[in-house]
Amino acid sequence: MDCLVSVIIPTRNRPLLVQRAVKSALGQTLKDIEVIVVIDGIDPETLAELAKLSDIRLNVIERPSNSGAAAARNAGVSHARGEWIAFLDDDDEWLPQKLERQLLAAQSSPHQFPIVTCYLIARRPEGDTIWPRRLPAASEPLSEYLFVRNTLFQGEGVIQTSTLLTPKALLQKVPFASNLERHQDWNWLLRVSQLEEVGIEFIGEPLSIWYSGEKRPSVSKSHNWQYSLNWIQAHRDLVTPRAYSSFILAEVSSRAALACEWNAFLPLLWESVRFGKPRLADLGLYLGMWLIPQEVRRSLRALLVDQRTHNDDAEYST
Repeated sequence: MDCLVSVIIPTRNRPLLVQRAVKSALGQTLKDIEVIVVIDGIDPETLAELAKLSDIRLNVIERPSNSGAAAARNAGVSHARGEWIAFLDDDDEWLPQKLERQLLAAQSSPHQFPIVTCYLIARRPEGDTIWPRRLPAASEPLSEYLFVRNTLFQGEGVIQTSTLLTPKALLQKVPFASNLERHQDWNWLLRVSQLEEVGIEFIGEPLSIWYSGEKRPSVSKSHNWQYSLNWIQAHRDLVTPRAYSSFILAEVSSRAALACEWNAFLPLLWESVRFGKPRLADLGLYLGMWLIPQEVRRSLRALLVDQRTHNDDAEYST
């Protein structure tokens, strides 16, 4: 029996977190869904926790070996019965109306392959903030929206995996790159954005919760700056020169600075100038990444979060 939306949740060794994610998916106001949890490798504890959830819409797939989140998502797509696919990371959760609001936007989109995203609540120990802090400008390249930063703080241009809803047909046409350890969502978005039939639709309210600051292993928190540099170098054809330089001066450099690898300072700067088009603001941010300790940046962020939260509550209360 088919359904409208298939929710795909890849997981591994996070039994309690994935249970929270599954409950938020099954609790959606849109009931015509299935929830596919793809356990990426043998994981008896996660199987046992999910067995406690009695809902016929829940389907658990256990893969024989660990192949990574992208391969797990692709496996979920291959098993999906829904016309639409929504992704949910195992350490995130949704607000109840997320799928209902997104499906309405998708079905009314003029694009053959709409990618529907939404604002999210970035939940940190110091408080909640609403991301993204801005939407793309008219005809702004997607790579510049995602990578060009104007401040030392995260959350300017954001399209996060747990906010995505898109047709299954698009994911069959362009699957996730299963050979990537990191940047899988950016990689997929940049590749599909090259297709004329694809368009991105934004829902103007926070419908997903992204947790940050919790002490648990995460590939995205790794300080392996060389991997990020290699990735952007291999995919320079998918980004503008301005986005290329900004990615190196903000994303790559932040990881290198956290690792205290000062030998990367000049090579990264030269790479951004040689193949990109950095602005003065980018160079200022670059220096800030290296010279302002992360603890100081966190303190500044904590001072600003109360005011941002107040403004966000006022903006989204209607």
